[in-house]
Amino acid sequence: GTGRRKEAAARVWVKDGSGQIYVNKKPWEAVFPANVNRERVVEPLELTELTGKMDIWCTVKGGGVSGQIEAVRLGVSRALQNYDPAYRPVLKNAGLLTRDPRVVERKKYGRKKARKLSQFSKR
Repeated sequence: GTGRRKEAAARVWVKDGSGQIYVNKKPWEAVFPANVNRERVVEPLELTELTGKMDIWCTVKGGGVSGQIEAVRLGVSRALQNYDPAYRPVLKNAGLLTRDPRVVERKKYGRKKARKLSQFSKR
């Protein structure tokens, strides 16, 4: 399955196995060390009660750590849905099949950032 979030894009494959998860050919713990959201990667597996029964292999590029984690999560959810359509309702109810549409707003000319203006001077 393909997962995207902000600027990150992940390609994910699942197969029966012993619960190994590899991200860019490295164990996922090494790629996402001690991040607050790191457990989100295995969230779809926990909901479908497949923890330790599936091997996951994925490549992810672009964006930052948080975006990559969310991208992998969506990819895993979609891959599980393709693996067995019976998982779809469970994942759908948990909101794991929805692509998060929030992306960085573009910077406008005449402004410091997307919405921030320079300080107003009356005189």
